[in-house]
Amino acid sequence: MASVRPLRAIRPVAAAKIAPATLPPPGTPKVRVLPVRAVPPPKPEPRKVPQPGVTLDGGWDKRLARGMIIPDATIDLHGHTLHSAHDLLDAALDRAIRRGDRVILLVTGKPPRPESERPHARGAIRAAIGDWLAASRHAGAIAAVRGAHPRHGGQGALYIVLRRPRG
Repeated sequence: MASVRPLRAIRPVAAAKIAPATLPPPGTPKVRVLPVRAVPPPKPEPRKVPQPGVTLDGGWDKRLARGMIIPDATIDLHGHTLHSAHDLLDAALDRAIRRGDRVILLVTGKPPRPESERPHARGAIRAAIGDWLAASRHAGAIAAVRGAHPRHGGQGALYIVLRRPRG
């Protein structure tokens, strides 16, 4: 051990000088004071919003992909303005939830084609659907949103799968 040298020379830390006035009187018990950490407030629990990547159980996904599901209700938003389409969607979701429907076919119209000269002129309702459903008062009742099978409208429609009613 006498021949071992440290890799880096570390300078010894000089002992801090403590003023005699700050020392506790002799005979007092030693108390260890720990620094107080600020505890951040608890984060609010996020609302459950249907995510495109979240899957239903395998049976549901297979039946939806094959078009074997018959929707309980259909909502057609053709010919509506953004405001009237939003109001119609909210009212129809409310009715469907109260009736206990499980699958709603939402017809929005096909998205704009990539070669379209005015992509902003078509598909405004279709583009807003995801935001409307996420911010809806019914967002907790929606289990999933999937693209529709060609027999139900293909790219121009969506399936909204509602959660099973509790109770």
